[in-house]
Amino acid sequence: QVHLAESGGGLVQPGGSLRLSCAASGFPFSSYTMSWFRQAPGKERELVATITSFGSTTIHADSVKGRATISRDNAKSTVSLQMYSLKPEDTAMYYCYARTTHFSLTREYWGQGTQVTVSS
Repeated sequence: QVHLAESGGGLVQPGGSLRLSCAASGFPFSSYTMSWFRQAPGKERELVATITSFGSTTIHADSVKGRATISRDNAKSTVSLQMYSLKPEDTAMYYCYARTTHFSLTREYWGQGTQVTVSS
């Protein structure tokens, strides 16, 4: 059974840091591109960062570039998002996302999300 479990969210003051983690199980983790998305109330879900299957390529949204780093540990089937200099506009539910495409067949999975609130 596929499971993506996010953790690490919470309340943090502006300028603070958080490390989000996602533990994956039930699928061949190292074959999947992993991403973090976020969704703020009343807004569409947006991509925050992506890391390819062996970590050779990472992409960060302009909104977090220089303030966030995505990483993965294939041995532990985990993906993390280290966030720095947090702003109130970073407040959102953060979701872990896994995707792979093989022979034109795409498989994708979502976690349940972890809430990040940036407020003084």
